[in-house]
Amino acid sequence: MTSDTITQTTTAAAVRPSMTQSSAARELGLKRGEFDLAVMLGHIRTVGDGNGGQRRVAREEIDRVRGSEGFPESLRKVVRAVGTTEGAELMGISPARFTRLARAGALTPAKFYLNRYRAVVWLYLSEELRQFAEIEANAGLLTGRMPGAMRARLEEGQDLRARNWRGRYADSLLRQCEDPWERAAAMASLLDPLQTTEIIRDPYERAYLNRLKPAPRAHGAPDSPVARIVERITTADDPDEIRWLRSSLLIGLVQARAQRPAPRPAEHPMPQPASERTHPTAEPELPKDTETVVDASVREPRGLRKWLRRRRA
Repeated sequence: MTSDTITQTTTAAAVRPSMTQSSAARELGLKRGEFDLAVMLGHIRTVGDGNGGQRRVAREEIDRVRGSEGFPESLRKVVRAVGTTEGAELMGISPARFTRLARAGALTPAKFYLNRYRAVVWLYLSEELRQFAEIEANAGLLTGRMPGAMRARLEEGQDLRARNWRGRYADSLLRQCEDPWERAAAMASLLDPLQTTEIIRDPYERAYLNRLKPAPRAHGAPDSPVARIVERITTADDPDEIRWLRSSLLIGLVQARAQRPAPRPAEHPMPQPASERTHPTAEPELPKDTETVVDASVREPRGLRKWLRRRRA
């Protein structure tokens, strides 16, 4: 074997291209729903391209997952998701009680879908439900009357399923971020666009964050009834949740700006035609970069992840 051949072989082995998530799911023998949930829960790592495009999976990650103990049964077990009826059976309670526990925030959905009637169907991790039922401290929630405070909130119409799902989803987004701008984009993706516009005055920063926002899975045609329902679920609406997201986004922007500015157009404009040079006009000023001023007496929020963990406790 010549030295050139050895060099080519070594280079080919060292450069192992990544693959799309659909291809990775096929490589691992997983259904797409199983694969997506494994990524969301952190069991399969993905890599970004730095431009907000569809995340990919490295060949090394495929090899790592394949080499894990008990694969693929062990992976399928931790991502197995069940609906209300099956979940209630696993916990030994009625479906009605299961729904009340989920609405009260005791059980956190792992995913959702819309059925043919456009009703939201929540799914839960079977392993989490089993562990919840086995904890002695939760026995009072499975039988008898629920705590008075919980009953009162439910009677007022409380439903924390969407908020709890967003908390899990936000944790997944932050886990995949590789720099401050990506973290800021992840937090901005959970807020209403009007709120992000209010917080981020610089149009170039807004454009950059929009480019870095996680690419959502398709749910119906844009502006369709299905897409609007999904948008409501994926947008924060709880006041406490919104307050923490806004605070975390402001802090994230300060950190991102300190690392590098958002990309802007070229500093040198194109030469003007001679006819226009005789009648010069003032260049319109772009909005100034709005720096967030943080009072020294105000402590930095604990961060979105700590808030999410405390909220689910």
